[in-house]
Amino acid sequence: MTDPTAALVRGNPVGREAWTAWWDRLDAGAVDRAEAAALLAAASARLPDPDTARAFVASLRERTPDPGPLVPGAVNVVGTGGGPGTLNISTAAAFVAAAIGVRVVKTGSRGHSSAVGSIDLLDLLDLRPARSAAELSDALDRFGVAFAGQFAYPPQLARLARLIVPLGMRAVGGFVNTVGPFLAVVPVGAQLTGLSAPESRPVLAALAAAHPGRVWLCHNETGVDELVGFARNTVDEPGVTRFTVEPVSGGRLADLAPAPDRAGVVDRFTAVLSGRASRAAVDTVCLNAAAMAVLGGVEPDLGRALAAAQDAVAAGAATALLDRVRGSAAVAHV
Repeated sequence: MTDPTAALVRGNPVGREAWTAWWDRLDAGAVDRAEAAALLAAASARLPDPDTARAFVASLRERTPDPGPLVPGAVNVVGTGGGPGTLNISTAAAFVAAAIGVRVVKTGSRGHSSAVGSIDLLDLLDLRPARSAAELSDALDRFGVAFAGQFAYPPQLARLARLIVPLGMRAVGGFVNTVGPFLAVVPVGAQLTGLSAPESRPVLAALAAAHPGRVWLCHNETGVDELVGFARNTVDEPGVTRFTVEPVSGGRLADLAPAPDRAGVVDRFTAVLSGRASRAAVDTVCLNAAAMAVLGGVEPDLGRALAAAQDAVAAGAATALLDRVRGSAAVAHV
């Protein structure tokens, strides 16, 4: 059987059987901290080939509990991380998309390249990701938007993270974060995924082609792992289509900057949802919500979807939805 770490160091492919055997050893407690850290470092030092990445993801997804039947029209929005730090674009887009009728099941993680990832933001909003498929379904039925917690990911990832302490995934988990958008198992039929590094496209295209649903991969010259309203974006649906999304407004990267400290994160987030932020920031969020609306079958094209998203922000529908979700969470905490 191929040793994955040695193969990765040499640049050789690693098949699904080898990955499966390695996870079996991890589950049995036969992998120590040094071996776990070495595997992650080898995978992150040089991005593995597409077949190896596809085998890695498939070997882990098969170990994740079944989330139940697909929810018609449901969409996930999640990026690879990396690139310049920005406000929480995909989480804001999830609320705007849900406000115009898209069923959104969002996955995400704590910050890797940024200080505040989607899970960190939920903490600051006093919201808790769903802890089971039943909780996820309930939130989706009540609000049209739900956030998947750790249950949606293979437990081996958490085991790995605990094993390599004090290193942490920020130090050696670059590869896991790159393929992370395809590791969660949630009941959606489509996914919008942004990539920050162009060199990761072949790997992500292979994962998208093997994914059980439609996937739009988007990238642009800013390096932001979402659609950007003031940039020329390329969208790939591997094996199906490739098209360009032209800028919808002016702006610059500074318009998407995160809050300077954690104390301002919620204010920055709510300013975008209410339309009080810069036009560039609001349009960027609305453009991602529009893409979700097209993927979910709510709108026929990006132009109409973008207008609907902008109207939802201007009318206060996105903010009202956030308030409903937060209000329900507060009652639950009490």
